[in-house]
Amino acid sequence: MLMWIRSWLFYLGLVIVTIFSALLVMATFPLPYDKRYVIVSHWAHVNLWWLRVTCGLDHHVEGWENIPDTPTIVLSKHQSAWETISLNLIFQPQVWVLKRELLRIPIFGWGLALLEPIAIDRSARSAMGQILSQGRAKLDSGCWVVIFPEGTRVAAGTRGRYHVGGARLAERTGYPVVPVAHNAGDYWARNSVLKKPGKIKLVIGPVIESEGKRGSELNRLVEAWIENKVAELRAQQGLDQPST
Repeated sequence: MLMWIRSWLFYLGLVIVTIFSALLVMATFPLPYDKRYVIVSHWAHVNLWWLRVTCGLDHHVEGWENIPDTPTIVLSKHQSAWETISLNLIFQPQVWVLKRELLRIPIFGWGLALLEPIAIDRSARSAMGQILSQGRAKLDSGCWVVIFPEGTRVAAGTRGRYHVGGARLAERTGYPVVPVAHNAGDYWARNSVLKKPGKIKLVIGPVIESEGKRGSELNRLVEAWIENKVAELRAQQGLDQPST
């Protein structure tokens, strides 16, 4: 019961901080993008601190030395909402590839739109073209592009189909890829209010160069590294290996 109370208390704080941050982003829309992004950093810091205070859920990041000096394409495992918060503090400034519908959410979506994400209609034929054209522009302007190749959150212990969009962006632009693995879903499961106390582990993988590689090959390399690392993290916890 106490764990449920703590989890709901976290969500209360998350909603308040998110609404306040979205309103602040809208109020500062005349400022340059990098100035507006500072608000996102504070939003992430506060929410991760509040998660630790209310739910006893902390995290540890490995592989800082693998982060290149210039922005690249980040392809990450997607198990919960946790990584959408935490990745903001690792790769700055960044933009996400996300569903266009999110921008229609009152206040939250309006603030999100001012952070200039690559918002796509996944059912449209033009989705890949948007990723390629807008992704190149964001990378050239000095932004990291964060993509969840599975497209949606998957349950811990499973894997989704890795879509080729992020890898194709790397192939077309020549920018390298940084894979990211974690075990957040074991503590903050998708579609669940409950947050388990503990320490999430996030691992930043070595850079995968795109030069001379097709998107399909890059996608296979990314999937293999991420899923092997997730399996390793789960084995350390004594949990089952991921399955398809």
